[in-house]
Amino acid sequence: MQDLFMKNIHFLLLFTFAFATSYAQNSPSQVYPKIAGYVGILHPIVTFSNAGTDHNFGKHYVVGMPVGINIWKSKSIGFSAEFVPSIRAENGSSKMANFTFHPGVLVALSSGFTFAGRVAFETSGRYGITPVLNKTVAKGKGSSLFVAVPLPLRFGNDKPASFALGFQFGIAF
Repeated sequence: MQDLFMKNIHFLLLFTFAFATSYAQNSPSQVYPKIAGYVGILHPIVTFSNAGTDHNFGKHYVVGMPVGINIWKSKSIGFSAEFVPSIRAENGSSKMANFTFHPGVLVALSSGFTFAGRVAFETSGRYGITPVLNKTVAKGKGSSLFVAVPLPLRFGNDKPASFALGFQFGIAF
């Protein structure tokens, strides 16, 4: 079941990449405000809390599929709204486990890095902040590939506070 699930995820990412690179438009000069969209795949790696350490890819697998819009006010600062449905596969079955609304501020750093300072509101009843360090790794005419390291800090819903490390990759257009 998880093999089929992973094949579907890989197909979705490949299809999205092909679609975005085929139809994305390129503007010769940057005019602000500038609007960009993105899609990706998020893999939580490890979560730490007083309840213990939880590793992904072990007894269960969780994957998120972030979709977002970035509105750059200038070359250096912008606003972002991200929407992340998460799926959890465990014991031969899978289900949508959570949905996160992630608004935040974007700060362009040097060498293709961007810092995203996000707040998080989850349907699981949890809330918190998610600092993210993002790096553009390949730039095309109308799209770019990126990798990111989100560091979610969560509270609420009668659970202990938690801190996690994730890995995200995707395409912006």
